[in-house]
Amino acid sequence: QVQLQESGPGLVKPSQTLSLTCTVSGGSITTNYYGWSWIRQSPGKGLEWMGVIAFDGSTAYNPSLKRRTSISRDTSKNQFSLQLMSVTPEDTAVYSCAADGRLRVGLLNRDEYDYWGQGTQVTVSS
Repeated sequence: QVQLQESGPGLVKPSQTLSLTCTVSGGSITTNYYGWSWIRQSPGKGLEWMGVIAFDGSTAYNPSLKRRTSISRDTSKNQFSLQLMSVTPEDTAVYSCAADGRLRVGLLNRDEYDYWGQGTQVTVSS
């Protein structure tokens, strides 16, 4: 059974960079056709897809966040990471990592993902 676990600071100051890591167990992030996404949900709002890194290392981002977002991976550790730069309090959200075996982009329905992490709360505040 594939499991995903997010980790990183729960509190980030405005203008700084938010960095999170998703550790994958029970499967490889290089498995053909899997896409590994970051999704967030702010208080009172719906899910927002942030971006994906594919099994081959290629990436795609939400256009509204593209200038501030970077997703990378460490295949030796079976991890992929999110960096969100120049954060503001509006970036306060629960951040989750998820996997889709058909490499679809922009999924906003949790049920469409094959695997989903438990999520981690990140608060942007001074």
